[in-house]
Amino acid sequence: MRASLSALERYDRSAEAAAAQVMRHYSTSFSLATRLLQPQVRTDIRNLYAMVRTADEIVDAGLPPHDAAALLDAYEATVRAAPAQRFHADPIVHAYALSARRCGFEDAHVAQFFASMRCDLTRTAHTQASFDEYVCGSAEVIGLLCLSAFYSGRPYPPELDDGARRLGAAFQKINFLRDLHEDTTELGRAYFPTVPDPAHLTEPQKQELIADIRADLKVARAATARLPRGSRAGVAAATALFSELTDRLAATPAADIARTRVSVPPGRKAFLVSRAAVEAL
Repeated sequence: MRASLSALERYDRSAEAAAAQVMRHYSTSFSLATRLLQPQVRTDIRNLYAMVRTADEIVDAGLPPHDAAALLDAYEATVRAAPAQRFHADPIVHAYALSARRCGFEDAHVAQFFASMRCDLTRTAHTQASFDEYVCGSAEVIGLLCLSAFYSGRPYPPELDDGARRLGAAFQKINFLRDLHEDTTELGRAYFPTVPDPAHLTEPQKQELIADIRADLKVARAATARLPRGSRAGVAAATALFSELTDRLAATPAADIARTRVSVPPGRKAFLVSRAAVEAL
């Protein structure tokens, strides 16, 4: 056994630690849920998340659209070429490349994700068709990339595709509803085609969105039981956390959602993750 890591291996670990820090900073829910994943899967999911979050921040940072578009184009080119290169000066790209090689992330999924990010720079409202396309690229294909991580690059049962897509879609729609006020007032975006005036969300509109989200979650839960044991509890925990947020949004008056940001208290999050861990035994 070697006494120490090589310089490149030390950098690998440093880059993966940076990716984990990105997740801890931006999402306590995902950070908690990933603790229940098998260690290598946990690392790969955090590496993927950090890349996705970086792209998302490029389009949300409030830069002039031309500058943001140029940055996003450059970042996409870097990310999509990253798996073919062993070393990257950007630690997040380096960590992502490690996982992309290990898990066999499909370039077509990554390209579709960046297409949705680019849409945020040019579109402020959606038709049903453009919304479905946006959610597919921003969330559903991320679910498929997560499947590749759960199976460590091995072929996974094709019947899991729909569950992974629906879980990604549910998470995205929940975030859109929770962040309705911020997206409208700070970013000038209206994602839901059924809510043309987000500042005046109505109760029927909210209930329709909640029903759609719950339908996605139901399909996703059925697929979770068929995931590898090392991934099942983590996915169940994330699903439980977002289901709780959905229930809280359902119980919050529509007018309040349009003005405030609903969240799950830290203690409740800890309970839900602990329960998911026990139920997975």
